[in-house]
Amino acid sequence: MMDGPYFVLTVLGALGTGLVAGAFCAFSTFLMRGLSALPPAQGVAAMQAVNKAAVRAPFMLVFLGSALLCAAIAVVALVAGPDAGAAWPLAGSALYLFGGFGVTVVANVPRNDALAGLAPGTAEADAYWTGYVRGWTRWNHVRTVASAGAAVAYALALT
Repeated sequence: MMDGPYFVLTVLGALGTGLVAGAFCAFSTFLMRGLSALPPAQGVAAMQAVNKAAVRAPFMLVFLGSALLCAAIAVVALVAGPDAGAAWPLAGSALYLFGGFGVTVVANVPRNDALAGLAPGTAEADAYWTGYVRGWTRWNHVRTVASAGAAVAYALALT
């Protein structure tokens, strides 16, 4: 069983990745469905507002802080070696860093940036909206599952 700072890092990693998974899950299970039910101009404007709000301290502290924690946990697990039960912490770190954080950077943020450049109510924004919702949500499912998987892996590392 792990102890000391490694234990604390792993508990915080489980908490952070679990919180991020919950936020992503809310988008996947009802928020995007609600936004897509709006007329495109309203959906675009609402999502633009959500995206601006997401890059403020409360969410970014948890989202980026979890990435830093996961990186630190991975380093400690690699240094500690396989005899120290490194498999679960490494799995949790990989799931979040690649599936939660990485997917956000390569799949969701570029879509958000493209949406931010469109004026709600224009033909271009309306045409982009349907594909945006479908693609963004599909990738959000991936990062939801990956972040939840990371939280579970960290919890298993603690047992």
